[in-house]
Amino acid sequence: VQLQASGGGLVQAGGSLRLSCVASGVASGSIFSNGVMGWYRQAPGKQRELVARIYSGGLTGYADSVKGQFTISRDNAKNTGFLQMNSLKPEDTGVYYCNKVPPSFAWGQGTLVTVSS
Repeated sequence: VQLQASGGGLVQAGGSLRLSCVASGVASGSIFSNGVMGWYRQAPGKQRELVARIYSGGLTGYADSVKGQFTISRDNAKNTGFLQMNSLKPEDTGVYYCNKVPPSFAWGQGTLVTVSS
C-alpha cells in the first residue's frame, strides 16, 4: 500500500487549502471504508500529531487546535481522503500525512503546507 498526499503549498494566513490522499495498491474501497482514517501533521521541530480522523461510519474527530477550522472527508470508492483547511494560521505550517488510526501503513512523503503571516 502506498499513501500519496497532495495539495499542499504556500498560502497566506486566512487562506484555504484542500489536501488529498490517495491509497494505491489495494482494492477499491478497502482502505478508508474499514477502520479509522486520519490526517497527521508534523510541524518543524515537533513530533507528528493526529489532527483529524474519520470513522468508518462517517463520524469525525479533530484535535482541539483545528476544530472548526479543518474538515475531513473521504471517497471510499476511490480510496481517497480529503482535508479541507480553512482560516489557516502560521502554526498550521507543517508536513501533512494520511494513514490509518493508529497508523498501520508505511508513511508516504506527505505534503508540505506553509502558512505565511
